[in-house]
Amino acid sequence: MGAMSTKLLIGVIVAVLVIAGIAYYYYTTQGAGGAKSIIFASTQLAPTKERAFVEGQLLPGFTKETGIKVEYVPMSYADLYSRLSAEEESGKVTISVVGDLHGGLDLYASKGYLTDLSKFGQLPGRTFPAVLEKYSHLHGIKAYVPWMTATYVFVVNKEAFKYLPPGLTEQDVIQGSDKWTYDALLAWAKNIYEKTGEKKLGFPVGPKGLWHRFLHGYLYPSFTGYQVKKFNSPEAVQMWKYLRELWKYTNPASTTWDAMAEPLLKGEVWLAWDHTARIKDAIEQEPNQFVVVPVPRGPKGRGFILVVAGLAIPKNAPNQDAAWKLIDYLTRPEVQVEVLKNTGFFPSVKEAAGKIPSGPLKVLAVGVTTQINEPDAILAMIPSLGSKGGEFTGTYRKAFERIVLNGEDIQTVLNDLGPKLQKLFQETGAPLPPPDA
Repeated sequence: MGAMSTKLLIGVIVAVLVIAGIAYYYYTTQGAGGAKSIIFASTQLAPTKERAFVEGQLLPGFTKETGIKVEYVPMSYADLYSRLSAEEESGKVTISVVGDLHGGLDLYASKGYLTDLSKFGQLPGRTFPAVLEKYSHLHGIKAYVPWMTATYVFVVNKEAFKYLPPGLTEQDVIQGSDKWTYDALLAWAKNIYEKTGEKKLGFPVGPKGLWHRFLHGYLYPSFTGYQVKKFNSPEAVQMWKYLRELWKYTNPASTTWDAMAEPLLKGEVWLAWDHTARIKDAIEQEPNQFVVVPVPRGPKGRGFILVVAGLAIPKNAPNQDAAWKLIDYLTRPEVQVEVLKNTGFFPSVKEAAGKIPSGPLKVLAVGVTTQINEPDAILAMIPSLGSKGGEFTGTYRKAFERIVLNGEDIQTVLNDLGPKLQKLFQETGAPLPPPDA
């Protein structure tokens, strides 16, 4: 082949590649008929049933309204990190919207991968709880818009309201007033026992139960202000003394329970704490018998774990105006109610609670929303420790076993386990979780 022919062939190849690149750009950003098309990459709503809802119902409504097509790309945490990092580093970003948990978005913001969403202004017609607004501001920017939440709550059988201790009303419990404290919970459980002879307070302490979440994400922040930092502090000693007293009025079968829906339905307990997904069956079967209420408050406030998923826009994302429209759509109260109905994730906006029809979901959502909006809320995030996560939760369970079940000296146990807990964060390089951070 001559020099001229070679140059001609190279020229043709280059031209084809350029045309293909232009075609790809218009395909990925403009879509058919000139309508914009964006990529929505998410670590959430990836299971088959949830994905079918997103692609078959949720996003088609957005496209019908705006003319903007959305390619939904469910991804693992590792895959999303790899793709977004590569795209941001190369300057060739194809993802317009990212859906991920707070921890992942915190990481992206720390690396400068996210757009400061404050430039888009406020989203009309919705109110985000102050605690969610606070945590969505990361590394000097408005990093994400709160999208969905999940949490753990107390469930009360209405029969228990007949045995409220003096000074505590039904409304105090339901609305989470200052009178709804851990001391009040103790007095309530004790009063029920003294009047009925039964221990009607229960927790999922079984081997597959989530009892450890109550210890590190609820009691510790409520009594010490932290999850980890004051593990063996004087405040922690007082907390464990309290738990020993509370355990006297806790159903002993708690050590065998992995979830609280069945014990609630059987009437074995009237007061129970668990993850919303694990008490959902009880609410669905007997929505008129149970009420979901905020957790009690402790000396430092009302500590609770909140799993937060947010929506962000990569720093160099294409079609950012279209991306913001999608975020607007996904956080509308009526849209968030549909997400709750189909996936079990709770709304991030206050106005959604008023749009949920009466029934089981209403019972759950009202309790969850009330808890998030408590002015004394202390938000606890589950730390990201990778393979060390089991050791983290195991430390709290071990402390409970030794202190409450075996009666060992509190300070001795805490001084033994505290350094081991700190070492987990040193070994992994993970930051201490909120409210420690």
